Amino acid sequence: MAWAWLLVVVAGLLETGFAVCLKLSHGLTRLFPTLAFAAFALASFGLLTLALRKLDVGPAYAVWTGLGAAGTAVYGMVFLGDVVSTLKILSITLVIAGVVGLQLSGSGGH
Repeated sequence: MAWAWLLVVVAGLLETGFAVCLKLSHGLTRLFPTLAFAAFALASFGLLTLALRKLDVGPAYAVWTGLGAAGTAVYGMVFLGDVVSTLKILSITLVIAGVVGLQLSGSGGH
């Protein structure tokens, strides 16, 4: 089952990639970011699909979206000039804590 959680983590990181590329595509009007968005999205959904063969959907989906959201927020602050604030950093930390808690909660799988 550890491999399934690894797939969810990688899929969550790929979700960050597709969210960032979606922004950079400017409404899917720029070719490279649009193609990168599609590749990241397909890979992310594909890995999540494989992981869901062994994991419960609730915790796995929450970890996937949590990592994607936190990763996207951090990327935006570091590379895209998004506003950095104490509250935003605290909130990202809480999302990551929730992701860890859900993963440790012991998704029994099937």
